[in-house]
Amino acid sequence: MKKNHFLFTILLAVLTVFTVNVSGQTKADTVKAEKIFINKKGEIHDHGWNKLGFITKDNIIKNNRGKTIYFIDANGNVIDAKGKNLGKAQKNGNYYNANGENVITVRDLDAEKCEILDPKGHSLGTVHKNYKLHACAAHCYFLAQKKEKSAQKP
Repeated sequence: MKKNHFLFTILLAVLTVFTVNVSGQTKADTVKAEKIFINKKGEIHDHGWNKLGFITKDNIIKNNRGKTIYFIDANGNVIDAKGKNLGKAQKNGNYYNANGENVITVRDLDAEKCEILDPKGHSLGTVHKNYKLHACAAHCYFLAQKKEKSAQKP
């Protein structure tokens, strides 16, 4: 049951994160609130610089408690902790979900940073060039967590 709930949450985030427009907010406010940043140490932060997780030297994403969230295999497949394929991260900076839809593109900003862009070209944050492949999967996971927490609040 937990596996299905987790996978549903990830799928829901991937499919809706870029189209949901919360009432009372403009599209720019929505995008700004959902930015994520991955620094050169592999630490993943939200827009308020709260640490959400980290990337190990073995390309494994873990949350702050050390729980494995997903990893990227040698072929660029993003695999969750239970072994399910969530999508594909390509070296050119494109990320495709499990349905083959391009959901994120990463574009070089300077010698160290890359910008995370949605399909319409809106900035969703930045990532250090060493962690380009992790931009979308980390972004989608932590947005799903945020939505799950919001849904639990009365």
